[in-house]
Amino acid sequence: MRAVRLVRPGYPLELQDVPMPQVGARDVLVRVKAAGICRSDLHYRAGVSPVRPLPMTLGHEVSGIVEAAGKDVTSAKVGDRVCLHYLTSCGDCRYCAAGTEQFCTSGSMIGKYRDGGYAEFILVPARSAVPLPEDIPFEQGAIMMCSSATSLHALIKARLKPGESVAVFGVGGLGISAVQLARAFGALDVYAVDVSADKLRMSEAQGAIVVNARNCDPLEEIQRLTGGRGVDVTLELVGLPETARQAVLSLAVFGRAVMVGLADESFALNAYHDVIQKEAQIIGCSDHLLSEMDLLVKLVHSGALDLSHVITRTVPLDAAAINDVLDGLEAFGPDVRAVIVP
Repeated sequence: MRAVRLVRPGYPLELQDVPMPQVGARDVLVRVKAAGICRSDLHYRAGVSPVRPLPMTLGHEVSGIVEAAGKDVTSAKVGDRVCLHYLTSCGDCRYCAAGTEQFCTSGSMIGKYRDGGYAEFILVPARSAVPLPEDIPFEQGAIMMCSSATSLHALIKARLKPGESVAVFGVGGLGISAVQLARAFGALDVYAVDVSADKLRMSEAQGAIVVNARNCDPLEEIQRLTGGRGVDVTLELVGLPETARQAVLSLAVFGRAVMVGLADESFALNAYHDVIQKEAQIIGCSDHLLSEMDLLVKLVHSGALDLSHVITRTVPLDAAAINDVLDGLEAFGPDVRAVIVP
């Protein structure tokens, strides 16, 4: 089968012919119908976040149709429409038993530690296959399994309560979902912070109050818009030291800043003035949980989360096309989410 793979960090992805995966007793083989191109894939290509072993088929936002099922599989059958929870886990260790499978002692992430969805087929444990309703297109089913799922997990980690305010730093694929999910959770005011006018317009259409960081100091603007109070929750989805610091400094008393964006640089804070005096909290957000996927699918199914405008581009399973999308992400281009349709 054809697969687009990372062969060497810092170099373009390559199209290769690879063997078809062999289906184990508890596995499903899925014919890929859509695979999202995530900013994390850019970090993998650049070597910011190590991928192993190489070569590796990237792609962790995946939906498709079950092509084959192992002999012990009862949760899925051939022909089922599914989207894939990207954290494959054992289901038995103490972390899985506690419902925190992102720390599974033998788990791995598709598209990073095991072959992902930039391919014609993908093999995963059957427990990772989440039913996809007929009225949710494959393209939306793919992207919601990372960008939407991670935003949902971040808001759950933030303990967002109805009537609170939220500032979303970075309104790309994750951010557009975060804006809508925050409103669905009852946030009174949602501020969208970005430098892209196109992304801000999309956020505004979803009910956000936009803050164009290209034209103003976002800290000063959030203070002005909130009457000097700050916001209750911030989500940092960019992964830059500057935006991470802004996310913390934008907080109101008892505020919670959730760090989601991948970064390899630190940022400085004054612990007393910036955190202690406000009893602020800085919360790490690692991936998302299989137990949250049912709620996520229901939110999309009900229309509370509308992904119809998030996908701004589709490309074929072609290395040049995929590398072009990643180059655009590196340049912080206007695409919110591009999807591979093999």
